[in-house]
Amino acid sequence: MSESAEVPAMAIQAETAPTHWDWVDRTVWTERMLAALGNGVKGNKWFSLIDKVYRPSTLRMAWEQVKANRGAAGIDRQSIEGFAANAERHLNELAEDLEQGRYQPQAVRRVEIPKAGGKTRPLGIPTVKDRIVQTAVKRVIEPIFEKEFLPMSYGFRPGKGCKDALREVDGYLREGHTHVVDADLKGYFDSIPHRLLKARIEERISDGRLLELLAGWLRQDIVKGLERWTPTGGTPQGAVISPLLANLYLHPLDERMSKLGYRMVRYADDFVILCRSAEQAHAALEEVKAWVVENGLTLHPDKTHIGDCRIEGQGFEFLGYRFEAGKRWVRKKSLQGFKDKIREKTRRTRGDSLTRIIADLSPMIRGWYGYFKHACHWEFPRLDGFIRRRLRAILRKQEKRPGFGKCHADHQRWPNAYFAALGLFTMTEARMSASQSR
Repeated sequence: MSESAEVPAMAIQAETAPTHWDWVDRTVWTERMLAALGNGVKGNKWFSLIDKVYRPSTLRMAWEQVKANRGAAGIDRQSIEGFAANAERHLNELAEDLEQGRYQPQAVRRVEIPKAGGKTRPLGIPTVKDRIVQTAVKRVIEPIFEKEFLPMSYGFRPGKGCKDALREVDGYLREGHTHVVDADLKGYFDSIPHRLLKARIEERISDGRLLELLAGWLRQDIVKGLERWTPTGGTPQGAVISPLLANLYLHPLDERMSKLGYRMVRYADDFVILCRSAEQAHAALEEVKAWVVENGLTLHPDKTHIGDCRIEGQGFEFLGYRFEAGKRWVRKKSLQGFKDKIREKTRRTRGDSLTRIIADLSPMIRGWYGYFKHACHWEFPRLDGFIRRRLRAILRKQEKRPGFGKCHADHQRWPNAYFAALGLFTMTEARMSASQSR
């Protein structure tokens, strides 16, 4: 496959393990251990890790991380606040249970989270104690796998994020890799085969007690209302450890595509392969299909396709954007989700003052714009107008007047400058300011 084999050898090598990783828990990963990570350990396997998990300093730092992330109570109904009231005692008990082999994970409470279009997605909520132990385990084992992971993987990795992945995609498109394989793994997090996942973990870890901990989380019961079942595949949704395990399972796919010279950009289970020709794209998709079958996964038939993104109607969606006809757009689902959030915050029955509503709105708008500011600018004036119409409707409601604030009199009574004076962030102004500064 000569066309795809032009990637330099450096591109297919895993990142080395520098001693200056600032995200590494240095109470666990000493300079000596990091040096061993970089140089390799005997048999490429790590032993005697469980003692680092139940070390008081590890559990305490894990607790601080869980506390900062907040989150709802699990099946035992113990909240973050409830744990915090006796945190030292609870942490000592956890350390003792782990050391003595008495710790057993509890069932995961499953809830449905609303999505755009009236759909929902499942979310698992482990207990606070399970979240702490999972966080401690992640702090201990993450560097072992991070050393192996390739640069093409961006999801849930230290120092990487969506914007980095999007920049990578942009760069490949500018280089002429416009024939794109847009792949979607059907129900990925729920379908990872446990046997194969555990085998991948065991390639690097030989601490039996730590392996049993990880296996215990994979077979945690799930409770939804009156239903209770034991999963036969997948990683527990909502679990701290799941993203790391999900990346680990797809790492061999990264290796395979890199060795074949393909430009693949992956964010967790969402990935695109960018090629110079339709023939290369079709060959890449065949490679993906073969790997997916070999590894017990399924490609979504309706969401996996090949297209030349220079042509209108053949674009692809990735991380909230749509790439089509040489431009970046905000994808329709992202637009709809943003409007739904605006509607929720600008209900006409909301009893807050306009100043408070705007103070609530502006950070959200600013954050959304910060992510989507590279999209075609035509969307921003329309969205700004939509937000102001919602605010004018609130003002009309407060004056006990009907309607939705579209009449000319409302624009005169409450012009755009009126909302700007109250601190409303507008995307159009932000974009103009950025253009002038450039």
